Amino acid sequence: MHLHILGICGTFMGGIAAIAKAMGHKVTGSDSNVYPPMSTQLESLGIELFEGYDPIQFSTEPDIVVIGNALSRGNQAVEYVLDRNLPYISGPQWLLENVLKDKWVVAVSGTHGKTSTSSMLAWILEYAELNPGFLIGGIPQNFDVSARVGDSPFFVIEADEYDSAFFDKRSKFVHYRPRTLILNNLEFDHADIFDSLADIQKQFHHLLRMVPNNGLVLHPKEDKNLTRVLDMGCWTPVQSAGGDWQVINSNLDGSQFDVSFKGENCGTVNWNLLGEHNVNNALMAIAAAKHCGVKSDVAIEALSKFVNVKRRMEVKAKINDVTLYDDFAHHPTAIETTVKGLRAKVGQSRILAVLEPRSNTMKMGIHKDTLANSWLQADQVFIFEPTNLTWSMEDLLAQSEVTSLLYTDLDNLVKSIVACAQPGDHILVMSNGSFGGIHDLLSKALITKFQLNK
Repeated sequence: MHLHILGICGTFMGGIAAIAKAMGHKVTGSDSNVYPPMSTQLESLGIELFEGYDPIQFSTEPDIVVIGNALSRGNQAVEYVLDRNLPYISGPQWLLENVLKDKWVVAVSGTHGKTSTSSMLAWILEYAELNPGFLIGGIPQNFDVSARVGDSPFFVIEADEYDSAFFDKRSKFVHYRPRTLILNNLEFDHADIFDSLADIQKQFHHLLRMVPNNGLVLHPKEDKNLTRVLDMGCWTPVQSAGGDWQVINSNLDGSQFDVSFKGENCGTVNWNLLGEHNVNNALMAIAAAKHCGVKSDVAIEALSKFVNVKRRMEVKAKINDVTLYDDFAHHPTAIETTVKGLRAKVGQSRILAVLEPRSNTMKMGIHKDTLANSWLQADQVFIFEPTNLTWSMEDLLAQSEVTSLLYTDLDNLVKSIVACAQPGDHILVMSNGSFGGIHDLLSKALITKFQLNK
């Protein structure tokens, strides 16, 4: 079968492309910007890519068109598909019908930590020689690809609450029908498609309704937003982090901690990750792996060899003792936990936090009243104000207890950061986009600065 995928360079759709190709299908696709690393991964698989949405890409008519949720009515390719009555489907629906319906699905949901937790879980199952399939919304560094079919019953998937397609406004995860479900946390987000927290909770409850009685639901005991979801009705055994599962004797930076289950010590995790949020993610991954038959001591051993996904506190460069990081944090809670984790690691060393608030929710100003409190443990903050905001970020500067500077020009932002940087500093760049290639710009400018100062 020939699949043509619209929006193929997104991590989810690119993962579907890789899986379909591995299953023996002919796969082509297009995106508005064909860009690495996904474009490189797809081309290495022999998948033909088209730049843009000109209908010429349909000169060889596919058997079915898989349409990503970034595309909407008015798009040239979408209108061509509809006008000619070509068969089309959403990515999540295709995945259910062709892969997940025959699998033990282990789904990782929540506002934060989905990519890291699903990567940990996939690696634990791999380490235990269960050879799972997986689809992860990032680049897991313990694997060569972000998605694969696998040849076992288990399939780990990052379960996103965002909508499925322009013609299917249900959350992606309602297509996944998990047997093991992680509810990592829940906050208001995606204000472009959800009107309220209650709207999101309703979608999470749709997901919860699908977990069978012989399945397992895992959740943090103290998350009141998830407790309300569970109170709406749950027909599946439940275990909780902070209840059945406990973290004890954790280092301040989260690099070492003990795990216990129902009062029995399971072992000690020693690993390279930082922060309380990653400790919590690890606890959920160990618990889910146990439900799949992996002993906790094996899961703990696997985590000692786990390498976090790209763009999660990833060190991009170290220049004259200035360390440059890349992180995907783009919600106030994620920003706070990321900065806090780095602070626990570096002690009194200076942290220069660099933020691009580019998510749709940020642009709408939903988090404007809490954002300034998210970077309190940084020493200085540099904010890049994107275009088409519906609110002014100037107010943030007045609210911030940390010295904060606002820029609308990327070159000026880079110059200011580099002028401030000193040996021993940690520059933490946070964005859920490419941020104009800021890491390369900063690296080159730092090299130039310290060479000139010699």
